[in-house]
Amino acid sequence: MSDDHTRVQEFFTTRAADWDSRFPDDTPAYAAAVAQSGLREGDRVLDAGCGTGRALTPLRAAVGPSGVVLGADLTPAMLQAAVRAGRDRDGRLLLADVTTLPLRSESLDAVFGAGLVSHLPHPAENLRELARVVRPGGSLALFHPIGRAALAARQGRQITPDDLRAERNLRPLLTRSGWRMTSYVDEDDRFLALAVREG
Repeated sequence: MSDDHTRVQEFFTTRAADWDSRFPDDTPAYAAAVAQSGLREGDRVLDAGCGTGRALTPLRAAVGPSGVVLGADLTPAMLQAAVRAGRDRDGRLLLADVTTLPLRSESLDAVFGAGLVSHLPHPAENLRELARVVRPGGSLALFHPIGRAALAARQGRQITPDDLRAERNLRPLLTRSGWRMTSYVDEDDRFLALAVREG
């Protein structure tokens, strides 16, 4: 396992038990982001880096009983927290690295990633891997329950010009990775970038 992956696992393992209680008001933001992501009844969707699975319930509601919901995360403790919260009833949980997914090419209709981009060790390559598993015309939603400025303030830091989530950086990054950005919102109470898998 690379140092990047080890650091991510260590970071989230120590926070898994109280992750949801640290951010108790985020549930409506997850539901709103999923509602805007364009999912349809019967779609097959992956929550990439699903953590404690807070997106799984709205994803299940969006795709209905005929759809497929998968949640993949690198950190066993986060998946265990998802199970304790009962979210495994809404989707199948996979202990998997989103940079090398154990899924067939073009097997999904969509990927949802909450707080994902900043934890990718090689963003262009890793977003290309997400594109690999999505059919042409499928979708990607990159979400965070608060915007870039609010997150930086919460963490006591300044936004830097190389912030991957800045539109001027994210748009070309997605393009190089097989995606076309279709929508970008960065407000205090949400961050949501939507993209379509290029053919």
